[in-house]
Formats: sequence, C-alpha cells, structure tokens
Amino acid sequence: MGQENVWRLMQRFSSFRRTNIILQHLRMSKHTEAANDILLERKGCAGVMILNRPKLHNALNLYMTRQIYSQLKKWEQDPETFLVIIKGAGGKAFCAGGDIRELSEATKAKQKFAEVFFREEYILNNAIASFQKPYIALMDGITMGGGVGISVHGQFRVATEKSVFAMPETAIGLFPDVGGGYFLPRLQGKLGYFLALTGFRLKGRDVHRVGIATHFVDSAKMGMLEEDLVALKSPSKEDVAAVLGTYHTQSKIDQDKSFILEEHMDKINSCFSANTVEQIIENLQQDGSPFALQQLKVINQMSPTSLKITLRHLINGSSQTLQDVLTMEYRLSQACMRGHDFHEGVRAVLIEKDQSPKWKPATLKEVTDEDLDNYFKSLGSNDLKF
Repeated sequence: MGQENVWRLMQRFSSFRRTNIILQHLRMSKHTEAANDILLERKGCAGVMILNRPKLHNALNLYMTRQIYSQLKKWEQDPETFLVIIKGAGGKAFCAGGDIRELSEATKAKQKFAEVFFREEYILNNAIASFQKPYIALMDGITMGGGVGISVHGQFRVATEKSVFAMPETAIGLFPDVGGGYFLPRLQGKLGYFLALTGFRLKGRDVHRVGIATHFVDSAKMGMLEEDLVALKSPSKEDVAAVLGTYHTQSKIDQDKSFILEEHMDKINSCFSANTVEQIIENLQQDGSPFALQQLKVINQMSPTSLKITLRHLINGSSQTLQDVLTMEYRLSQACMRGHDFHEGVRAVLIEKDQSPKWKPATLKEVTDEDLDNYFKSLGSNDLKF
C-alpha cells in the first residue's frame, strides 16, 4: 500500500473520529437538555410531574413519555405516594401535543422512530387510564393532541379559564389519536365527531361543560390547589375529590356564560350523524346556515384521507374498549407515517408555514374504501400489545 494511500486512510479516519466526537457531544447535550424536559418530584403525599419545555408549549417527546411511564409505575407501587399531579411549565400550555416535527423528520430519514414513539405513547395513555391512584392533570393552558392523551384518561382533569382544548390532527394529515377514538364518540350527541373532523377549539369553562375536564378552577388558584392536595394525609380518592370540588364550587369565572356551541348543538347532531364524510358535507350544504357554511369551509381544507380515516375510527371506537381503540390507532399511525399527507401537513403548517398543503389524494372521491381498509389492517406480530 503506497504512502499516499496510508495518508489518505489516516485523514479519513481522523475526520471520521472528529465527526463521531461531535455527534457524541450533540447526543450528550441533547440528553442533558432532555433530562430537564420533565421534572419529577415527591411533595408531601403526592408525586408531581412538570412538563418542562415551555418554549415548545411542553410538546411531548419520546424521552418524556418514557419518564412519565416509568415514574407512574414506581409511584403506583410506592405506599408513600397517594396521588399524582401532572402540570405544564411556563403558564401558557399544559401540553400542546406530541413533537410531530421530530416525528416527521425521523420518519423521512427512514428511522424506526415512529414505530417506537406511537407504541410507547399509546401504552402510556392506557397506563394512565388504568392507574390505581388518583391522577390529577392540571390543564391550565393549551391542551391538544398528545397533551390530551396524558390528561383525559386520568381520574381528575382540572380546566381553567386559560384552557384551550382541541384535536386538530385532520389539518396535518393525521387523525385524533391518543385514545381519541374512545373518548370523542362518548361526548354528548355528535359533538366528538364535530370536534374531530373540524379541529374546533373549546376554551375555558366549556372544556369542563363537555366533560373533557372533571373540574373548573381559577388559574390564579392553581398553586393553592396543589398545596392543599399535597398536604393531605394518606388521602383516599374521595378526599381528593372533596378538595377539587371545593375549589370548583368557589370558581365564579364565566359561570353565567353559555356554552359556545349551545345554539348549534341541534345542527351538529343532525349534520354529523351521517356515516360518510360526503354525507356530512351534503348535510352542511343543505343546512346552509352561517355556522354550517363555516364548518364546511374548515372541513374542505383538511386532508381528505384524514377525514375519512377519522370518521370510521370514531364510529368503530364508539363501541370498543380503550385498549381496542389504541390498537386500532397504532395501525392507523403507522399507515399515516408511510403515507403522503402527514409529512405534507407538517411541512405546510409547521416548517414552511405557508398553510397550503397539497393533499394526495386531493378529493374525498379519490379516497376509496379499499384505501381506507388498508389503513385499518392488522400489523400482525407488530400490532400494539399491552
């Protein structure tokens, strides 16, 4: 081997080493950053979890999902921990959803990240639903997507005047997951179908009125509420409910304001009771009221594939257990990652922010029943297991 070749090899090796060292540093800095993404502490009788990514509205990443899950399991077994409180840092958001930008980038780079992320997120949603101790989510601020998944399945959910609830997934080529197929069709009338297809935002006391939250408390009183909860001595579920009930009863904010959709509920129930998205659209056109036409405009901007998946998913989910729904959602999530619309939605809404996604297929008519069936197909040995 000539000297020149040896020299070239050494050069390549040193640049390879340099790259490796840089990557290692990046990984380490990412890890130390990640270590602060969620803060876990024992306070009095309670385990307290703080989602700590305020600049990203506390978006949920894989590291946080894993930390919440393992800590929940520990606290469930710990005789000194009587309840768990979960809240968001920064005052603006509880949790605005999963870190979908990270998800899209990893999937495009052909990493297996999406398989792991959704699997662990849905297993966590189920663990919260079956948690044996009072679990209290303080939904003070934006609570959307993945943030709904770590709150709505808990025993107690506290909304404030700053709460904003939405499942806006059809706008980014996804579907309302994290158990959306379970809790949405169980809301009053056809409200859940309406929320799922349009991504409509519910705010403040309305989040409690529809049953997403179990209690409503003034945002300014959240600190005091938490202090009273952690100060309880060996509390039962009833003791926790009594403290929350007292704060709820004392709250007067927006008490006399009527539910924002109250006058539209008859329209929602009749228009959204159809079994196909095409029929829902026809119902809205025939209704012709300003409200119906506004919803029509919104729906027409959504991914046609997402709309069809979402409706079928809610109809199926209305008679399934939460675990069955999460299994179905896992199949859908993997199909969406393989498809076009999710990555296009993330590009249009989050990356380039031009807000004009080019959906493929572009019309409802082009999304066939066969296409739909493929989204719901079993993944065999890769199916979600609890």
